[in-house]
Amino acid sequence: MSVAFGLLTALLWSVSTVASSRSVRSAGQTAVVAWVMLVGLLETAPLVIVVGVPASLDARATGWLVVAGVGNVVGLLLTYAGLRVGKVGIVAPIVAAEGAVAAAISVARGEHLSLLVGLALTLVAVGVVVSAVAPDAGNGSATSGGAGTLRGALLATAAATVFGFSLFASGHLSTTLPAPWILIAPRLAGTLLLTLPLAARRRLAVPRPVAPLVAISGTAEVLGFFAYTLGARHGVAVTSVVASQFAPLAALAAFVLFGERLSRLQVAGVLLLVVGVSATSLAAGA
Repeated sequence: MSVAFGLLTALLWSVSTVASSRSVRSAGQTAVVAWVMLVGLLETAPLVIVVGVPASLDARATGWLVVAGVGNVVGLLLTYAGLRVGKVGIVAPIVAAEGAVAAAISVARGEHLSLLVGLALTLVAVGVVVSAVAPDAGNGSATSGGAGTLRGALLATAAATVFGFSLFASGHLSTTLPAPWILIAPRLAGTLLLTLPLAARRRLAVPRPVAPLVAISGTAEVLGFFAYTLGARHGVAVTSVVASQFAPLAALAAFVLFGERLSRLQVAGVLLLVVGVSATSLAAGA
């Protein structure tokens, strides 16, 4: 069940990533994130109403919800900015290192670091550097040459860092709040911080061809989260490893659909990232 739901999560998140990589190049990351959050809010609000207000929703839990929600919104803005100028095959694997960042935050807060986790985190760091500085294959990015690849990698690194804090906060909430409350936090934050201000300034409109892509991105992200939570009930480590494979799946889809190509050294960096993220999840689970 962990493998099955993890694979479903990876497929859904790869769909969301690929769809977003196209929409942001036409409408910009801010408008796309605003719509993705609004779509997610409309889909998750009924679940929150059914669950009701939990007794554990105190001031401390609310604070963690704010961190998780705002962190997710900022992380998406950075990710979509990276997808706008860089390649899916580089941006997605770096963003997938968010789990490793969350593990590093846990270590910084005093959690024990095993040798295996330390080595896995080192692989992740090396993979990020190699992917960012490797010579570019020269096609598939909005910005020509290595400048777009480097900028996309730097934005993806920032996104993974912010997502790491959001993931760490969500981890604190996972044992005290129902999943719909954790899920709606970023959607509500995004709607309040982005969607409503853009609507007030009449800047929320996106080109008509982008609308279906935005709906797909928002829906796939929400469904992916629920698939992940179902798999995590049977095993967090295995589900996390399989779910993180959304990055190579997205890279493969970008190659087939958009002709994105990576240099051999970039592929090596991506492989280091995939191995490092997978090893981190397995070692943490062990």
